[in-house]
Amino acid sequence: MSHPLTAILIGAGNRGYDAYGSYALAHPDEIRFFAVAEPHDVRRARLAEAHAIPPERQFRTWENLLAQGQIADVALVCTTDRMHVEPTIAALEAGYDVLLEKPMAATLPDCVRLVQTAERTGRLLQICHVLRYTAFFSTIHDIVTSGRLGDVITVEHRENVTYWHMAHSFVRGNWRNGKIGSPMILAKCCHDLDILYWNLGLVTRLNSFGSLIHYRAENAPPGAPERCLDGCPVADDCPWYAPRLYLRDYTGWPVSVISEDTSLEARRRALETGPYGRCVYHCDNDVVDHQTVNMEFESGATGVLFMHGHSYREGRTMRYDGTRATLRGHYYFDDYEIQIHDHLTGKMEVIRPTVGPVGASGHGGGDAGLMAAFVRAVRDPAAYALTTARESLESHLMAFAAEQARVDRSIVSMDGFRRQAEMTR
Repeated sequence: MSHPLTAILIGAGNRGYDAYGSYALAHPDEIRFFAVAEPHDVRRARLAEAHAIPPERQFRTWENLLAQGQIADVALVCTTDRMHVEPTIAALEAGYDVLLEKPMAATLPDCVRLVQTAERTGRLLQICHVLRYTAFFSTIHDIVTSGRLGDVITVEHRENVTYWHMAHSFVRGNWRNGKIGSPMILAKCCHDLDILYWNLGLVTRLNSFGSLIHYRAENAPPGAPERCLDGCPVADDCPWYAPRLYLRDYTGWPVSVISEDTSLEARRRALETGPYGRCVYHCDNDVVDHQTVNMEFESGATGVLFMHGHSYREGRTMRYDGTRATLRGHYYFDDYEIQIHDHLTGKMEVIRPTVGPVGASGHGGGDAGLMAAFVRAVRDPAAYALTTARESLESHLMAFAAEQARVDRSIVSMDGFRRQAEMTR
């Protein structure tokens, strides 16, 4: 049996520690974490303890870690969005195959730069587009590409972000502002655009509409303070009241994000001083709270992606209308179902993809599926990685084109957009 891959981890936050670190612990015959770089002392120590990484292989910065040369087989880069590029390029140049968290980068030139560096160095750069590795979306892909629906004519895909998730990530959290993150259509929906590209092929033209309607200062209730704990007069009526969201018995995600110490006292202090205790109407957010992307594909099919942050339930819903059948589906954290309505027979088939033994992992088993695929692709150069950097670039191009179209109120021709992107330095 082959030896497990050794891995360096750059960024030991939620994704690095929980998603991919958990996989390494559960599959020590496949991959083990050999070294870690993380500036946050508690996170670095927590990861090192879980994976028995000695002090001499624990680093505060990725620069210090990569200065050691190639000391392991692969690198996992799980930093914040705007810190993806430099450590990934340095790791590729050092000889590592790299698994990079999505989105690839916060700007289009940097996305292209990453792809070109991977191709120049001959290293594998795989992007964490985990939905391709779920039983649900792989089943839909197989149905669409099998021809069972006939020719697909039109598609509706919805990314329904709950009101509390919107507030946590895109109003109070790390992805709230374009100056520190990336456009919401990229940060939240590069997954969804990747699935549409995977199933339907290249987009020829697109346009987009959206704005920030609700989470604005002028919508604050009279007397609402800067922070929820400062005596909010409408606390009982506000769905986003921070103590109700974060000071519960439950301490998993997203509650675990606000403080490394999840005790009630520590969480209360975090709400008193940190970003997650702010009133949702008094934050420095500027990303949209709703956006649509209208697409024309090379096949002639049309599609629309809906993204919004006002849902009662978190999940994705979709409809594919073909010449022989219609597919409808919903993908929630605890509920997966696909319906196929046959035009000829009038019958409906219901498919409920089983998540299987990796179901305990995030994204409906996608996190574990991604890691298993990455290990296979590194071990066997002939193995095909579903989400290579070049393959994943297309969804990022679509996202940046959509944002340009939204801001400029234009229709973007994707052929020209792709060519221009490749020439950007």
